[in-house]
Amino acid sequence: MADAPTRHTGTAPTIRDVAALAGVATSTVSRALSNPDRVNRVTRERIEKIAAELNYVPSSQARGLSSGRTNAIALLVPDVTNPFYFDIIRGTQNQLKAAGYTQLLVDTEESAEMEADTLRKMQRTADGFILAASRLSDATLAEAAANQAIVTINRSSSYAPTVMIDTPGAVIQALEHLTSLGHSRICYVGGPSSSWSNAKRWKTFDDETRDRGLTTSRVGPFAPKMTSGAAAADAAVRTGATACIVFNDLLAIGMLQRLRERGIRVPEDMSIVGCDDIFGADFCNPPLTTMASPIEQAGRVAVSMLLAQLDPLRSASSRRLAVMPTHLTVRGSTGSAPQQG
Repeated sequence: MADAPTRHTGTAPTIRDVAALAGVATSTVSRALSNPDRVNRVTRERIEKIAAELNYVPSSQARGLSSGRTNAIALLVPDVTNPFYFDIIRGTQNQLKAAGYTQLLVDTEESAEMEADTLRKMQRTADGFILAASRLSDATLAEAAANQAIVTINRSSSYAPTVMIDTPGAVIQALEHLTSLGHSRICYVGGPSSSWSNAKRWKTFDDETRDRGLTTSRVGPFAPKMTSGAAAADAAVRTGATACIVFNDLLAIGMLQRLRERGIRVPEDMSIVGCDDIFGADFCNPPLTTMASPIEQAGRVAVSMLLAQLDPLRSASSRRLAVMPTHLTVRGSTGSAPQQG
């Protein structure tokens, strides 16, 4: 295959052109651009690269000209400055570009009202919506999903297809890690009260610690930002816990800074576990033990599920739930429980 695809016909590239240059069948190209999880990564990336270089527009895109479609998809995130969403944004944008769509990014500022208002105002602007960590109530989400194509990420719903990141499973891994280090007094540091994932993590934490006979506490809610870390750290210290599982990495990194200011050593006096494994989690002092998952892949899968709604005839996928695995990345912020007395 040539290093760079070239065409000299002067006509718009077709799916056959992409398939010929990629050395695959047209059906493989179709799957790679609409259901990427059904094609192996190397083949998918080669097809995406060739499609982008040819400026190939899928036939569904052309049909959109007469169907009133905008060929744009809106991605709504609660806080665009949170590094957790960087990989989701990258994953959705790359996949949408390969499928011939433009991504519209909206920061809803942790506000359910702004999120709902955006969905109403953009009905004519976007063909569909991907809602990352949606703050909408079940009733509002049900109403929105009845009127437009929607996929959620990290927000379970019976009204729209969902991509779940299995952080409850990672909470169990974190508890196993901490108890293996001798911790028996563990605090959960909560995120926003409107966060569905926060509620799920707390329930898993509460159920598992009860089963294990641990002494637990809960502080929060706190905004999922570094600036909330000082208040979160002070509250956690008052509980007498020797270890904390924290809603997200930003909050956990803010706690590390505050604990250092107070002369409380991490992990000698208190262990900290974050969530998300954001960029910079391994650069802080000490490096943060955290729950990690394939965030960019979650964005890609969300796009494939949305495209299946928009063009079901071209898609063989109709699944309603995809679960992304998680794992605990152990670094320097966790250590053996301090000796009593």
